Amino acid sequence: MTKITNVDLPTEGLRERKRRETLQRITEVGIRLFIEKGYDATTLDDIAAGADISRRTFFYYFKSKDEILLALQSGMGEALIAALQNGLEGKRPIDAVRNAIIKVCAPFPAADMIAIDRLMRSSEAVQARKQATYIQQEKILFEALRKQWPESERETGLRLVAMSAVGAMRLAFDTLSREGGKRPIVTLLNESFDALENEI
Repeated sequence: MTKITNVDLPTEGLRERKRRETLQRITEVGIRLFIEKGYDATTLDDIAAGADISRRTFFYYFKSKDEILLALQSGMGEALIAALQNGLEGKRPIDAVRNAIIKVCAPFPAADMIAIDRLMRSSEAVQARKQATYIQQEKILFEALRKQWPESERETGLRLVAMSAVGAMRLAFDTLSREGGKRPIVTLLNESFDALENEI
């Protein structure tokens, strides 16, 4: 499965990096087992064994199986920031965010994304909490854009860029699942952002 959190954060120390790598390993093992065995049939012990950790260590990183699914959503924010770091200079905010989202999402196999979406839809608790991660992604994108364009008069516009970009990404993923992966995610992302541009 393609990694979503495989980014080196600039201010990250050794301890933080090891913790992030363990978190990533647990997440990847959990998602793989959910896809192979089914969400309900996968136990915490299965995940701990697959990630080579103890059950006690699992609870240091996650409170439940639900949180493993949500970790992918949270990891998307970190990956977007890493992709944005060298992609803002000389670009409009909407173009910089568009490029970052495509860069992060392009490597993911469609089958994995569709399977993960189905897993999330199978749990009402995960679905409800998933909405909160979209707000978190909007906030992360907005804060990154504000660092590049700190002028107070641009605040509202940059917030709208972040919200619209996350909306375009959501629409592309929804279409991917609905069509069963008939078209690549990059095509769907470009389609969503083109539609957004046409209405501005």
